[in-house]
Amino acid sequence: MTKTIGSRDWRRRALLWPFLLWTTVGAQTRYSIPEELKRGSVVGNVAKDLALGLSEIFERKLRVASEAGKQHFSVDAAKGELLVHDRIDREALCGQSASCVLPLQVVVEEPLHLHRIEVEIRDINDNSPRFPAQEINLKIPESVAGGTRFPLESAEDPDVGSNSLKTYSLMKNEYFSLKFKSENNGPTAPELVLEKSLDREKTSIHQLLLTALDGGNPAKSGTCTIMIDVLDNNDNVPLFDEKEYAVSLKENSTKGTFVLRVKATDADDGVNGEIRYSFGSRTAEAVLSTFEIHEQTGQIHLKGALDYEVSPSYLIDITAKDKGVPEMEGHCRLQLIIEDINDNAPEIVLTSKPSPIREDAPLGTVVALISVKDIDSANNSKVTLRIPKGSPFILKPSFSNNYALVTSGALDRESVSEYRIEVTATDSGSPPLSSQTAITVSVSDVNDNPPVFSQTSYNVYVKENGAAGAILHSVSASDPDAGQNAKVSYTLLDSKASAAPAASSYVYVNAENGSIYSMSSFDYEKVQVFEVGVEAKDRGSPSLSSTATVHVFILDQNDNAPAVIYPSPHAASHLRAPRSAKAGHLLTKVTAVDADSGHNAWITYKVAEATDASLFTLSLYTGEVRTKRAVSEHDDSSQRLIVEVKDDGEPVRSSTVTLSVLLEDAVSEPASEPHGRRSLSEPGHKGGGGGGRITLYLIVSLASVSVLSLLALLTLAVKCAKTGGGGAACCPGVGRPRDEKPNRNLHIQLNTDGPIKYVEVLGGDVMSQSQSFRSCVSPGSEYSDFTLLKPSGTADFKEVIGVLDASLPDSAWTFESQQVSPPFALQTEAGNCSSCAFPQHFSPAISRGVQSLGSHLQS
Repeated sequence: MTKTIGSRDWRRRALLWPFLLWTTVGAQTRYSIPEELKRGSVVGNVAKDLALGLSEIFERKLRVASEAGKQHFSVDAAKGELLVHDRIDREALCGQSASCVLPLQVVVEEPLHLHRIEVEIRDINDNSPRFPAQEINLKIPESVAGGTRFPLESAEDPDVGSNSLKTYSLMKNEYFSLKFKSENNGPTAPELVLEKSLDREKTSIHQLLLTALDGGNPAKSGTCTIMIDVLDNNDNVPLFDEKEYAVSLKENSTKGTFVLRVKATDADDGVNGEIRYSFGSRTAEAVLSTFEIHEQTGQIHLKGALDYEVSPSYLIDITAKDKGVPEMEGHCRLQLIIEDINDNAPEIVLTSKPSPIREDAPLGTVVALISVKDIDSANNSKVTLRIPKGSPFILKPSFSNNYALVTSGALDRESVSEYRIEVTATDSGSPPLSSQTAITVSVSDVNDNPPVFSQTSYNVYVKENGAAGAILHSVSASDPDAGQNAKVSYTLLDSKASAAPAASSYVYVNAENGSIYSMSSFDYEKVQVFEVGVEAKDRGSPSLSSTATVHVFILDQNDNAPAVIYPSPHAASHLRAPRSAKAGHLLTKVTAVDADSGHNAWITYKVAEATDASLFTLSLYTGEVRTKRAVSEHDDSSQRLIVEVKDDGEPVRSSTVTLSVLLEDAVSEPASEPHGRRSLSEPGHKGGGGGGRITLYLIVSLASVSVLSLLALLTLAVKCAKTGGGGAACCPGVGRPRDEKPNRNLHIQLNTDGPIKYVEVLGGDVMSQSQSFRSCVSPGSEYSDFTLLKPSGTADFKEVIGVLDASLPDSAWTFESQQVSPPFALQTEAGNCSSCAFPQHFSPAISRGVQSLGSHLQS
């Protein structure tokens, strides 16, 4: 805002504030103060003039930066006033310049703004005029005619304007007066004028007092004494061709460069007319060290280096003296102008150094303030600023060679965390000069990246029975952010485990490094696999997270010995065999299961001890006990077999069962013989003498089995009717609530999980795993076997055996089988129940139920 101040306002301000003035020109604020103010004097209220509240001075870190280099001013943070910080000498700052203005930059941060103010330094009359010397010596021949003028050395006053040198005065005398001569491009020079001819015989020396006065109020003055020696004769002074010479010279001129030749003539003859040239007696040392004049020829040459920025021009007094007695001298002046060349590169100044900028900073955010200056003149001082393309920053011009570095694109700390921006300043000289400076801009992190796991899913294989607290696996997630935004912690999420508590009861995770530890020992027979969800979360605000799934597979160990389920190892097992039995007669079938899996559950049978090892043989894989030869009358009637059941694990585990066999003369044959065998009562069979009795036994056995089968079928039909009728209600696991207590029915299901296919015979609720047996079906055999191999849990098998005993007659536990090699069930296809037929010894109802279930699963 521009303010206009009228004459009344000026008078009012002059009365209220005689030393301090302020104006606002355009968008810039200007203050005016006199020089030599005391330290701490108030210049103006910057905060008020820039429309800033007092609270903003501290909060926005208002400060003043001087473009002149030295800091002459400071800001009172409590009042917002601009104060004089150091002594201000206008003559030292601006010399003889008519205007002395100090430019200041007021920097206000958060947000970053730059204001330019100017402080005009007004001159006060603090310097008196001074002559170069306190005494001026002149030699004037007595023959000099009246009216002759003699130049005098001018006084100097460093003040300017009205306080500068104004006039001279000469003490009253009858011979001399004082006149003034206005020089081009220079101050008024005093001249001593001879009013009447001198008479050396009357007065040989004249002493005059010359006073120089300035225009201050009150005025200051300086004096010098003029001593005049009156000489005799040599009454012609040398005269220069011109009173003032003007020449220009480039500042890059080399030493020895010819500048000018001055010439003077003397009308006298002889030695009175011989002239010698020299610089004036009061020539400054700076001129004497830069130029030289030849005494005889008057040629002036360059002696030292020129620098336009130090001195753009020289005003040199030249004297021509003759050799007469007394000497006569003439005077002229040389005005030497130095032509600027582009010998100074621009200077880049960081007004405000950049602070770290957030990577989510919006476009146009000010990063830094830059100013540039060039001490050359004209086009040599016109500067342009640029930065390389490709960075997300641009330079935005402000005013008076000031620029703002602002964002022009999106920032991503994860791609580039720090920018090194080369700022180049180039002037308009010929040839142009340039300078560079690097600005480093750091990009501060924002939490914009979630942690990322090295894998989305992990598979972990753990042996059962391991020690609690063992490390299972380590998951790792990385976060490309920085600081707290990149610190990752790990936690467990809800997990899934088959018929088991939450996985958090099995494992825990180290929140710092992602290591997963077991909380207890695993039991493969209870849990085979479970999965754990792991969440990685960073510590940013707001925090970001990602998840990964860890699948834990429990590997079976051979920690369960085979369990014999038939005959019961806890009760004495007494078997009867007829003495008429031939070789291959099926005596019984030892059935065992192993709670382990895979090779650890492969079971083999062998005779560990026998009363007569030559009488019986044991199938290695099926457990069938048969006669190895025909029973003779000489064999002991009481035979004892100890059967050892081994698994295929490492180490091998085993169990034994003892069979007591009683050989009798008359024993009823089993309900049926192996497939393809003829009955002992058939004609042509050896030993047919007891054929009638055997036939009777067979008839009775068949009738008993048929009655029992009919009863089982009726029982099954009644149970199906009670559960709601329909075929679906009689299927395994269908039509019965989960919370119903297990019954004693047999349930059969086909399991197709994994590489091993098997049929499960379940005692009780199909949803419960406490009482289940798996039957491996070998389609490679011509006759399918039904062998109870493995319980899916570690429950006591007594109750299962009890269920089976209650449902089936003893004859149903007599199995027929063909010899097969392990593994028993690896060849069975899922759903292929065409080969899942029970032996004929089982109840037809059970066989039909298994076949119906197989057909149902196949569909």
